[in-house]
Amino acid sequence: MKVTVILARILLGFVFAAAGLFDLLNLGKLGGLPPDAMTFLSLLVAHHYTPFIGLIMLCGGVLLLVGRFVPIGLVLLGPILINILLFHFMFHAPGVATGLVCTVLEIFLIWAYRSSFRGIFVAAPDIG
Repeated sequence: MKVTVILARILLGFVFAAAGLFDLLNLGKLGGLPPDAMTFLSLLVAHHYTPFIGLIMLCGGVLLLVGRFVPIGLVLLGPILINILLFHFMFHAPGVATGLVCTVLEIFLIWAYRSSFRGIFVAAPDIG
């Protein structure tokens, strides 16, 4: 089980660290997408939103790769994964399989580190 968690963590960390680095260095190419998806992504790029997302992906990916503060890395990557899935489902863009695989890895890692997330599910937490 421990080896599976390490492999999932490294794989997901590598995917997001590489994607974040590509976003920060503007190495990705926009192409092969439906027109609405291109318009949406063009707006994100024009308003300098993608470097911010790239930085969050890079930070979350590096935390997973290093193996320190993994729950924080998972929390950073969760909303990004939701947006990736919504983008592909709403715009019918190719590449949804990668998002689904990353989501399965994320859910598996959240389950593996579930003791770190226990406090989130307390209805009336104590203060201090």
